[in-house]
Amino acid sequence: MGKFTEFKLPLKSLPVGTHHMQYHLDKHFFANMESQDVRDADIDVSLTLTHRNDLYDLTFTLTGKVIVLCDRCLDEMEIPISTDYHVVVRFGETYNDTSDEVLEIPESENYLNVAYMLNDTVALAIPIKHVHPLGKCNRTMSALLKKHRGGRPAIVGDDDIEDFGDETLGDSIDMDGQSDSAMQATDPRWDKLRELGNLDD
Repeated sequence: MGKFTEFKLPLKSLPVGTHHMQYHLDKHFFANMESQDVRDADIDVSLTLTHRNDLYDLTFTLTGKVIVLCDRCLDEMEIPISTDYHVVVRFGETYNDTSDEVLEIPESENYLNVAYMLNDTVALAIPIKHVHPLGKCNRTMSALLKKHRGGRPAIVGDDDIEDFGDETLGDSIDMDGQSDSAMQATDPRWDKLRELGNLDD
């Protein structure tokens, strides 16, 4: 039995009409998908499939939660999932998924495996940046981060750090990784070059 056998829809054997299916996505599902972000999950999936005129209208409703790592402190955090996905499937000569709304699969296929659709739908529902609410991060990690920032207080005055972007650092960073204050001490080699440039004057 394959990893995603339970997610195979026997489209050609489905009678005309509306059908309802239920799925559950857990830690093993995302492990089999080799997901790098999702550490655990508890997601219920409701699928409403309407077969009419050689078209299969699929509407997925996903509700539940996933566990991912916080970008700030690397502790696990919970993200709620509540999203829908709709697609129309039809048979054709070749596989064609260039449209966001219509999926064409070869006439020779008897089944449609929806596992990858579900995985992609969950991935799109997870925010690009996932961080704990302020004050909820691992205190030890937050303290270490503040220490490596040179002891400067966090922007929002909390024990946590608001952002890891360059804007949180006191000095701007140039392409060589040097701060503005470090660049104030000039390099003698650049001084000699500047003197050569002044000869044209």
